[in-house]
Amino acid sequence: MPETDPVDPATPWEYTLYIPNDLRAVTVCRRTLRLILTMHGLIRLADTAELLATELVSNAVRATTGPAALRVRWVAGVLRIGAWDADPGPPEPPTAFEALADAEEGRGLALVRACADLWGWQPLARDGNRGKYVWCDLVAA
Repeated sequence: MPETDPVDPATPWEYTLYIPNDLRAVTVCRRTLRLILTMHGLIRLADTAELLATELVSNAVRATTGPAALRVRWVAGVLRIGAWDADPGPPEPPTAFEALADAEEGRGLALVRACADLWGWQPLARDGNRGKYVWCDLVAA
């Protein structure tokens, strides 16, 4: 097997994984994300990134009956994890995490807010497709 060149952490990169509306796709996204981070020498971010991606993709799959996508981008020491879905409506605002301690559902964006350095969302309309993109950033210090 040929050796690979060391990964330059200053080089930006981006991956997009399009997924069907199927909750099993959440696991596919989580495992793909771990592989991407491992290959780019960012395994130290994997546990938190997997948690964040799981919440974002789960919300995207549950929000619509259409397809969704996971997007992962690395630029200037910041890992951005985002999920696209076909519902243009805003996500439910995150509730205070403490108020959700015993809740079975509805903790996704509260976890994202608690674990990410920054998060947000934006409506999207491109090539006749509508939807939204919910994202969060992890800064690799």
